[in-house]
Amino acid sequence: MPSVVGLLEEHELAARRRVDGLREEADRIQAELAVAELEWQEWVIARRRVGAVLAPAGSGTAGAEAVADPPGTAARSVSGDAAKPKSQVPVWREGLAWSALPVDYQRILTTLADRARLGQGPMTCQELAAGFGMDVVPARVEALRSKAKRLVARGWAVESAPGRFTPATGVAGPGGGS
Repeated sequence: MPSVVGLLEEHELAARRRVDGLREEADRIQAELAVAELEWQEWVIARRRVGAVLAPAGSGTAGAEAVADPPGTAARSVSGDAAKPKSQVPVWREGLAWSALPVDYQRILTTLADRARLGQGPMTCQELAAGFGMDVVPARVEALRSKAKRLVARGWAVESAPGRFTPATGVAGPGGGS
């Protein structure tokens, strides 16, 4: 008959192997993400340059469309809609698509919009964290709160009551436009 300590050691070893395997998978995904972000950054730059070249001289429309900037770059908007020079979250305006937001912010808005569409009212950051499968710990909740507050400050969301968020009226879905 096997000992209790021996059985516990077997379970511990299996759990450790699983953790190691998941860490390796997470490292692989992080590497893929870095490559994908670099490719995205190159496409954004290419589109901006082509837009600048094709824009009629003196039209004033070149660069007026706010777009999501690749990680590590500042938001650029000729019309001055960005709240801060290094902000990645542009100020919302009529017709501005969700694609102008970084993916994390799009995810928050999508969740808030789904909840509002179902008539379930505003969400707290704890509910967002749980909905995203995150550990509901202060660090994660505060990170989400910071992003939600930034969405409020830029006009994408509304804080209807302290700590309760919903999409702003007129903000269109992920497809863009209002």
